[in-house]
Amino acid sequence: MAENILVLEPGDERAQKIARAMSSQTANDILQQLAEGPTSLADIAEHLSQPMNTVKYHVENLLEAGLIAVAETRYSVKGREVKMYSLTNQLLIVAPRQSPVRSLILKYASLFAIVLVATIGIMAFGPLFSGMYGMTDAAENFALASPPSPAVADRQAGGEEIMTAKAAYGGAIDLGTTTSPDTALAFFLGGILVILVLLCYEAWLWKRK
Repeated sequence: MAENILVLEPGDERAQKIARAMSSQTANDILQQLAEGPTSLADIAEHLSQPMNTVKYHVENLLEAGLIAVAETRYSVKGREVKMYSLTNQLLIVAPRQSPVRSLILKYASLFAIVLVATIGIMAFGPLFSGMYGMTDAAENFALASPPSPAVADRQAGGEEIMTAKAAYGGAIDLGTTTSPDTALAFFLGGILVILVLLCYEAWLWKRK
């Protein structure tokens, strides 16, 4: 599998170097030879029955284009340095040049998706945290509230007395209140507003260019 993916646009410098390097049949023959494994310059020239200078010229072009690389360095019996060349482990993709407007829309579409997912998360988990905080607040209010008057308590009995006490505390133990939908809506609208401002700003910069 390729170690990296290189996306080229027609006309850029790297694409031109690759086109020049592969314009010769000899260069393609060298690539086919290297596909079998690391090979030295002398072995390539012998295998292709080409002059050493010709092979060296094409190998240098392929090196500059990044299509091949020096895999390792060995030493001959006489102690001379011998470079072993191999194909680079990468995937080349030639794609048409993208329009700035299209790139801009794709960029902010991703931001919108992030805001949307975060809003859904707030709506999903907001009631849970609101309930936890509501229980804590209710307990504190219940402890701080003044007790009902004895006259009211004397006139009530059993479950009715509990209901009277609840009314006297002003609904301090009512735990059903939640503001998560309002919070989620505010977050969503705020995120959309920020995206629109950034989008307009980048569009303005693009028009100035």
